Amino acid sequence: MASNAIRQLNEFGQSAWLDNINRGMIRSGKLAEWIEIGLRGMTSNPSIFNKAISKSTDYDEEIGKLKDAGKSIFEIYDDLTVRDIREACDLYRPIYEASDGLDGYVSLEINPNLALKTGETVDEGKRLSEKVDRPNLMLKVPATAEGFPAVEDLIAAGKNVNVTLVFSLQQYIETAEAYIRGMKRYIADTGEASKVASVASVFVSRVDSVVDELLDARMAEGSDPETKQRLAALRGKAAVANAALIYAKYLEILGSPQFAGLKEQGMRPQRVLWGSTSTKDAAYSDTKYVTELIARGTVNTLPDQTFEAFHDHGVVKEALTSETSEARKVIADLEHLGISIDGICAELLDKGVASFQDAFDSLLGSIESKMG
Repeated sequence: MASNAIRQLNEFGQSAWLDNINRGMIRSGKLAEWIEIGLRGMTSNPSIFNKAISKSTDYDEEIGKLKDAGKSIFEIYDDLTVRDIREACDLYRPIYEASDGLDGYVSLEINPNLALKTGETVDEGKRLSEKVDRPNLMLKVPATAEGFPAVEDLIAAGKNVNVTLVFSLQQYIETAEAYIRGMKRYIADTGEASKVASVASVFVSRVDSVVDELLDARMAEGSDPETKQRLAALRGKAAVANAALIYAKYLEILGSPQFAGLKEQGMRPQRVLWGSTSTKDAAYSDTKYVTELIARGTVNTLPDQTFEAFHDHGVVKEALTSETSEARKVIADLEHLGISIDGICAELLDKGVASFQDAFDSLLGSIESKMG
């Protein structure tokens, strides 16, 4: 098969995953075609499932049967999503096996209404893992104060974990520490570590959306031409600068003596995964958050349109390394203007958790509506 941008990305050392799932793409063969093009994994969330179930008739017949069987709304949701995740896992299973567990994962969000409940998140994660019963399942847990110990416990129990809603450098550091603590416990219990994998999902474009809005507001206040030029030059820079600092920390962790010792025992790196990579501003390239985040040893999870755009006209060239001087200048310039990246990231985390909870409740409402 002729080479394409997605395959070139994989060959470079960055895995392309899809940020979407629905029964139509699974059953029609579309997902299999995209896997052939070069997709190496898949993520899902309550918003994605809500759209899949509420905007199509693909699930209606099964919803009716489950209702007639006396299933509750939550049980119907559980059965529908687990079926899709299983079928997707089976399609990705050859990649999982051929890559020796590097890729081929499908992520399923643990009930986001449990996001602030550590013990219940762990119990639900274990239940879902048993019900899906696929080695290439990843459980999604938010990077919150309550989520980090849940990540540690699930890793220690041998579960693959996708730590989601990472926005800040500090969140990433705590994510990596939770993974390492969990792996130490798992190794102590089992004597090996090669069967467990994890990614840290860093959300990108949402940072630019907030920062650009603040910059635009400053420009609209009537700043002098020189100041306006400085403000305009910072548009679209914050998210990638923040990601660059996180990637540099990832490389630092990989080069640490602690990681070297654990690697000898079989521990895998917890790869950084770039999420929220669709372009929100029409002024930017439709592949901005792919092209500017190409980095070895990472994952980029792409919505459908971004995947198709990069496959059509993407160019693979290394964008992130351990060099962070430019990224640090962007963050410093923003701080000088009174725009705190850490503050914005904290706000985005709170909104992200609430958004997934709202989407989950809306998803249950969509199922209830179809039951009627």
